[in-house]
Amino acid sequence: MKFIYKDLLHFLSDKPSIKNLSERLFQLGHEHEINCEVFAMEFTPNRGDCLSLIGLSRDLNVFFGKAQPYKIFQEEIENLNLDFKNLSPEVCPKISFLEIEIEGNAKEYKPYLENYFSLLGNKKVNFFTDISNYISYELGQPTHCFDANTIKYQLIFENKICEKSFKTLLGTDINLGGKNCIFSINDEIISLAGVMGGMSTACSTSTKKALIECAYFIPEAIIGKSVKYNLASDAAHKFERGVDIQLQEEVLRRFIQIVRDHVSIKNIKIQTFDEGQDQKAKIPIDVKRINKILGIDLEEEKYLTHLSKLGFGIEKEIVVPTFRHDIASQNDLAEEIARVIGYNNIESKPLKITKKLDKSTDDVNRLKNYLIKNGFSEVINFPFTANEEKKSISIDNPLDSNKNKLRTSLKNSLLENLLYNERRQKDSIKFFEISDLYTKNNEITQEKKLGIIISGRKSHNYLDFSKKLDNAYLSELLNQDSKKQAFVIEEISRKELKTKKKDKIFYLEISIDKIPKHLFKDSESRIDQINFIKYQSVSEFPSSTRDFSFSIKDLEKYNAVIDYLSDLNDKNLKDAFIFDFYENKKLNEIKVGVRLIFQSNLNTLSEEDIQKSVNELLQPIIDLEGISIPGL
Repeated sequence: MKFIYKDLLHFLSDKPSIKNLSERLFQLGHEHEINCEVFAMEFTPNRGDCLSLIGLSRDLNVFFGKAQPYKIFQEEIENLNLDFKNLSPEVCPKISFLEIEIEGNAKEYKPYLENYFSLLGNKKVNFFTDISNYISYELGQPTHCFDANTIKYQLIFENKICEKSFKTLLGTDINLGGKNCIFSINDEIISLAGVMGGMSTACSTSTKKALIECAYFIPEAIIGKSVKYNLASDAAHKFERGVDIQLQEEVLRRFIQIVRDHVSIKNIKIQTFDEGQDQKAKIPIDVKRINKILGIDLEEEKYLTHLSKLGFGIEKEIVVPTFRHDIASQNDLAEEIARVIGYNNIESKPLKITKKLDKSTDDVNRLKNYLIKNGFSEVINFPFTANEEKKSISIDNPLDSNKNKLRTSLKNSLLENLLYNERRQKDSIKFFEISDLYTKNNEITQEKKLGIIISGRKSHNYLDFSKKLDNAYLSELLNQDSKKQAFVIEEISRKELKTKKKDKIFYLEISIDKIPKHLFKDSESRIDQINFIKYQSVSEFPSSTRDFSFSIKDLEKYNAVIDYLSDLNDKNLKDAFIFDFYENKKLNEIKVGVRLIFQSNLNTLSEEDIQKSVNELLQPIIDLEGISIPGL
């Protein structure tokens, strides 16, 4: 998300230089880049409270003090008698509506509003929508603007299974499926709540009377909807991470004030529907625990001052503000203090290791070497998942609230790796992962496991190119002792997977302790003896394959051809290998089938791009006497 430097300064009582502000942002854990006094920020998923000027400034207040840079409408507002029914209060516990009618048009925007568009490159839509977008930038609360003249009947909100078509305000038709949060009138869906409104009730440049909706939706009800329906939505991005349920009245009063800054207001009315579920979380004051976690000696008074400046309430307990959905434990509070002090300013102390080093480390390294030498690639996956089982362990402060359980198996992660690579035209997949898994019954147990998954071609060489990876391949590789089959291999069905591939998938998972010790005894234990392939970013663009058959009639040139093919180099060449070999002794001729795979990280390659690379790569071979490529 982008923020204008001068806009941030308005929210701070001190006025730091852009360099000083940048240093403090890094200290607080907010990665960013600066371009022409615009901060391009990267926030972790658990810090949705920072996705606005007021939100980011709340973190910076601890260093630079707090200012009140904006005005809100202070006068009394008439009650709006809106015919509205909330059928899913468990999903939307609080929602407010503002009806506002104006006279005339805004001839030009005030500098604070105009800069939002001109300096950040945002597109103007219409007066009410422009204010809505600006307020989301300023206060972090998305609002949606209906043309009030289109809301003629009862407005209903509900979270229900929908199998209907819906035209968005962008004019695109999407087919809703499964459970969705929607607003409807007379059974017609007019808004995909928390994501995007509909065309039939959208405001336009001629709208004089608007109904502004300002709501709190639980993140779990919105997560994944923008991706599912391919809708770029700033509102969904914020709702997925949690907004401040107590900010609605201030947001709508700020909306009124911005309108009044630009045009005359003819009439305003407001109404809130509140289910009373916005109770604040509280955590005991325990500075001794904080000091123990961080290894520091912080006085309680200073500890509470830091938290107060960050927006926490200080009573008999620490009151967590409603905009901080990521705070639930003493560990979370310790992280807040560490950010304020600065991790670099906390004295480092040597670890006192009383437990002997695990001798099984060498066995694990030997196992990795054995698999890598047999063409496998190691993967390291995120240890958290949304899948819950009886023995799952929950995380108190997950980075992603949608993935708050520790994995109990490596299977789903490896399957996702396989499908991801298949979608990028990889036709030979051999992956393994070695990781600790944690489960809970009466007590927490830790177990290191190996997971292996395979599918596709056996290898990229002419001997194995037409052969498929299967149960027999894994069994021969791993179950070397026929008397004891330690590795149990299963086939994963593709029926429930979103894939058009038909190659069979085979998987096994086993505890490291149960792997026969003699199996890898001849392998080296040091991983660093392997020549690792340098990391290359994965392209999101499609690959293109070209197959060529080389006819070698001058057999003395065979080695020269093979050496050249093994050393092909082009910026768009991702892979090259021999997939077929045939020697015709009667004709004294060798035929070699070669596959070239082209792919760019920047764009989809055109036929001209590929042909240019092919000509440059193969011309030196064609120039050799006795060598030809039929059809080229």
